[in-house]
This record gives sequence, structure tokens and C-alpha cells, in this order.
Amino acid sequence: MAEAQKISSLVTGGEASAGPPLGPALGPLGVNIMEVIAEINKKTGDFKGMKVPVTVSVYTDTKKWDIDVGVPSVSALLLKEADIQKGSGTSGTEWVGDIGMDVIAKIAKTKLDSTYATSVKSVAKSVVGTCLSLGIKIEGKTPKEITAEIADSKWDEKFAS
Repeated sequence: MAEAQKISSLVTGGEASAGPPLGPALGPLGVNIMEVIAEINKKTGDFKGMKVPVTVSVYTDTKKWDIDVGVPSVSALLLKEADIQKGSGTSGTEWVGDIGMDVIAKIAKTKLDSTYATSVKSVAKSVVGTCLSLGIKIEGKTPKEITAEIADSKWDEKFAS
């Protein structure tokens, strides 16, 4: 089988279109652009309004294609879960949201495969760090307090796979 041509792009979940950047890149490869776009929108629908990394692999000899959908960034996932548009401009002093530890665990489990981390707990620490920069509290506490609690194994049951 011939080498696949890969087209990678950031699309808004459920809102990809035949316009740039995908349409012009797919056109010369001879695939049905609307079919590809419809499939991308179906696969990214759960990430409505979020930027999602997508890679389309096109096998030019057969005109077959695959779509690989990545996971949005930790900050995009946190903003969605906290239901806020953007983080605080003054991290560490101004708090714009508060989420539960269940959300931290869910995001950590989602991101585990795309990191070099070996445990959900270590990814969770990084997610909590992102909360600090966005100005989001966890369980009503600051990310620094939560980081200490994670280190003391207080939340280990949440991170069990």
C-alpha cells in the first residue's frame, strides 16, 4: 500500500468546514471533502467549541482515508468543565472558577495516554498546576493546597484506574 499523506489541523469540535485549512489541503488528494468533514465533525462532537487536534491520513492510490482525533489541551478541557471562557489574568490571586476532584481525575485519565507520565496521579498533579495558571480552585481550595493533599495520598482512590 502506498504511503499515506497526512494532513494535521486544529479544528473547533463539531464545527470543521470545507474551508481552509482542511478543504484546500484535501482537494488535491481526490477524496470526497464533505464526507471527510462530516466524519471529523461526528468524531469531534463531544468537544463542542474546543480546539481539537485532528490528523487525516489519505491513501492516494485507493482514495481511502482515516481520521485520528487527538485530545484537546488540558486548559481547554478545564475551561469547559469549569464553564468559563478564559482563565484569570492574575493567576494565584484572582480565582475565576472552582471544580471538583472528579473533574481533575477525569481529565488526568483522558490525557494519560498522550503524556509520558506513568500514573494518573502524576498527570493529575500537572492538571492541578494548569488550574493554578488559569485561576481555578479545586474543591474550594487553591491548587497549592490540593497538590500537597495529592502528595499525601489523600485523593488516591480518585486516581485508581
